[in-house]
Amino acid sequence: MVTSPVIGDIKSLSVDPFPFEEITIPYLRSRKYLSSLSPLIKYADSSSHTSYKTSYDSDGLNINSLLIMPKGIPPDAGWPAVVFVHGYIPPKQYQTTRNYAQYVDSLARNGIAVLKIDLRGHGSSEGDPGGGYYSSDYVIDTLNAFSALKHYPGIDSDKVGLWGHSMAGNIVLRSFVINPEIKKIVIWAGAVYTYEDMRQFRINDASYRPLPSGAPSQKKRQALTDTYGQFDPNSSFWKQVPATNYLDDVTGSVQIHHALNDSVVSIGYSRNLVSILNQTDIISELFEYRSGGHNLTGSSFTLAIKRTADFIKE
Repeated sequence: MVTSPVIGDIKSLSVDPFPFEEITIPYLRSRKYLSSLSPLIKYADSSSHTSYKTSYDSDGLNINSLLIMPKGIPPDAGWPAVVFVHGYIPPKQYQTTRNYAQYVDSLARNGIAVLKIDLRGHGSSEGDPGGGYYSSDYVIDTLNAFSALKHYPGIDSDKVGLWGHSMAGNIVLRSFVINPEIKKIVIWAGAVYTYEDMRQFRINDASYRPLPSGAPSQKKRQALTDTYGQFDPNSSFWKQVPATNYLDDVTGSVQIHHALNDSVVSIGYSRNLVSILNQTDIISELFEYRSGGHNLTGSSFTLAIKRTADFIKE
């Protein structure tokens, strides 16, 4: 391990580039995210909504996605909308039209357009699965998706939010503090915000399958720890990674849902995040459910969907 370079004030960019600068919040704030949806291909039709296969460009990679559009007469400004970011699923097992189908269809039935993205390396999306916590890849995919959805015809550009489950809690929170145009995010059973919380609560995901040691993302993660070591809240480099260090100038709203009996991601993550958000100008609320587990199933799912839809449409 080498000593971290002195990078300066964590609120501003360093003059000189440094190793792994691309995963820091200042760097991600400094760059642009411009994308658009490819021509739609109808996939499925129901009485309340229509689903289309589409894709968009994210740093030269083709990212597949599913656009679910409500039927009926839209509001004058267009449909409120949300980019849905999936949680951890072994990349080779991920399927565009199967995973999270109930989630996105339920929101569309409530009059909200949904762009469900397949993060790079998942399904048929190009690229290597970079990981949710120590890479900027998924955040970049999310911010490009936000741009594509925000500018799509028939969408209310002032009511486009982000919605993430599990691993995506970190992704959408980081995206939220990077792009000031994002005014609302919803997190279901999210994990890892301060990065110190990962040490405290861990994640107990039996479905996790480490990538081979020779995989590009694994090599990059090893190079990262060789350079800066494991996360250290006192490191000038690591201070620039957690979104929670960049909340002072952020406005908007955050809605969080978590079940008490979630055996994969501790509800402590959500409680800790809300305690931090309560010290800022960001409006936040946490809904706790007695049952539902990590995926918020049963009656908890029904109530969480209604609350999510009401929040996005406000």
